[in-house]
Amino acid sequence: MSTIKEELKKRILVLDGAMGTMIQQYKLGEEDFRKGWFEGHDSPLKGNNDLLSLTRPDIIKTIHAKYFEAGADIVETNTFSGTTIAQEDYNTQDKVYEINFHSAKIAREVADEFTAREPNKPRFVAGSIGPTNKTASISPVINDPGFRAISFDELVVAFAQQAEALVDGGVDMLLVETVIDTLNAKAALFAIEQVFEKKGVELPIMVSGTITDQSGRTLSGQTTEAFMISTEHAPVTSIGLNCALGAKELRPYLQVMAKKSPFLVSAHPNAGLPNEFGEYDETPEMMADQIKVFLDEGLLNIVGGCCGTTPAHIKAIAELAKDYKPREIKQNYI
Repeated sequence: MSTIKEELKKRILVLDGAMGTMIQQYKLGEEDFRKGWFEGHDSPLKGNNDLLSLTRPDIIKTIHAKYFEAGADIVETNTFSGTTIAQEDYNTQDKVYEINFHSAKIAREVADEFTAREPNKPRFVAGSIGPTNKTASISPVINDPGFRAISFDELVVAFAQQAEALVDGGVDMLLVETVIDTLNAKAALFAIEQVFEKKGVELPIMVSGTITDQSGRTLSGQTTEAFMISTEHAPVTSIGLNCALGAKELRPYLQVMAKKSPFLVSAHPNAGLPNEFGEYDETPEMMADQIKVFLDEGLLNIVGGCCGTTPAHIKAIAELAKDYKPREIKQNYI
């Protein structure tokens, strides 16, 4: 079987869509987040979707399979909040290794099933590493701008724990995603390099930032180009953008990346902007029409969906992407 780096040289790879959007369709109750692991837990757990890899692995496995059936080449592990920092809100930080390891194992199992079924279209697993709910360069206290809720070193420890469990679980690559604070991302990248050195492995790394509004900046105030430059020191395979905006709004910032990035470029936007109820209205056809503009302009190497996207959205995107060549880069970083 060819590696993900080899496949990236041949074609545009399709990333999956939103895990949370799919989980919401199951209308789960508190008991679903406790089953077999947390029956006696003293805090409410409903909404901590990462725990479902332990308590309802059948649901997570089904969601991964639906995305692969829709045409995805890569699925993300169910570990967006899989750090001790994020899990502390639920008093489940002692289960971080298990959350990440089992999430990776589930995704690996499904990917291998689909690869065996279609050897000419190998499937891959990206270990999802989210931004955490604390930022290293922004104060959460409006009257104390110098205050920091967490340090760089604390982030490194947390990200290293997560990355090691994902590697142990068998992921093909690591995805540092939805970056709102580049200092957090730099901590994650430093942690990943430590894990690679410790375990004697080296996997591809994706980094994906988030432009939080129409100003074109991340939450910590960086422009797209500044964000790119800030992460260029790391041995990343791709850099891109996801979340916050829909495809139409993301286009000018992707154009900057495609023009200036020495790495591959990825995008997995939301299904448009949320409406007044926090829901996403863009149909698969509407989103595909906007993604087609990216492909016509040769902006991408990896494409998928974020909030509000479903297997139907990914199927529409995959049908488009197969007819396009991947964006070319001048230097061979893969």
